[in-house]
Amino acid sequence: MNISIIGGDSRIAYLCRMLEKDGNFLCLYGLEKCELLKDYNHVENIYQALESCDVVITSIPLSKDGKNVNAVYSDKCIDVENLLKNIKNKTVITGNIAEEIKQYIAEENNIKLIDVMKLEELTVLNAIPTAEGAIQLAMQNSLVTLHDSNCLVLGFGRIGKILSKMLNGIGAKVYCEARKDQDIAWIKSYGYNAIKLDELDGSLNKFDFIFNTIPYLILDKKKLSIVKKDCLLIDLASKPGGIDFKEANNLGIQCIWALALPGKVAPKTAANYIYDVIRIGNRKDEII
Repeated sequence: MNISIIGGDSRIAYLCRMLEKDGNFLCLYGLEKCELLKDYNHVENIYQALESCDVVITSIPLSKDGKNVNAVYSDKCIDVENLLKNIKNKTVITGNIAEEIKQYIAEENNIKLIDVMKLEELTVLNAIPTAEGAIQLAMQNSLVTLHDSNCLVLGFGRIGKILSKMLNGIGAKVYCEARKDQDIAWIKSYGYNAIKLDELDGSLNKFDFIFNTIPYLILDKKKLSIVKKDCLLIDLASKPGGIDFKEANNLGIQCIWALALPGKVAPKTAANYIYDVIRIGNRKDEII
């Protein structure tokens, strides 16, 4: 199969190697500075990249600024709108696509769009390197061990569940916040300490580490005023995040917004997860 790879980060680089090993012919654009791919077929412009391919794989997420394709291994500005205008009657694999872009390419260019970040199996697997990366950051940015520390995990979704399990395995005292009664029940069944959202204020001053996984404001000015000054805050939520970072800084509380950890801490593993969900025979709607 002829596959064009346009932009991306180290996950996409490792994915290229896996796809080539399967016997696919790859055409690369916006990856010319990637040492891992120096001997691959790099083309000079977007039109060459698209002219003979069956499938287009581009950055995950597609864009960080809403205008240009995320391309960390290139100095080129790859305009999202121009890219989409020149893709017709093909399958496009990317991630975290804005709704207006989805509508545009679906209606205008007869494109089969695969947003891999909407696939449950990938989001669950990505929670593993996200949790490991969060623990790595906690170890690197604190003067105390996670073992025997009071750790709060805000949210008990995919990342919250896996992170809580890992923290518990290290020997941390794990507290989990949730709104739903059924989640509170699950938290208790795993042996963690459960805290309801409306009871959070009474507990915030006891934690050494707080990990947020909720993508809307939880730790506002009022709640941050309760948090210990030497507590480390790590926000794992997508934009807009769940912490008032400006207020945390004003209060002198160390705060890290850790976005896109899978691609930073375990790109090869993250690439393997992507490969598994797009390869032949893995899904009913086969892609590659």
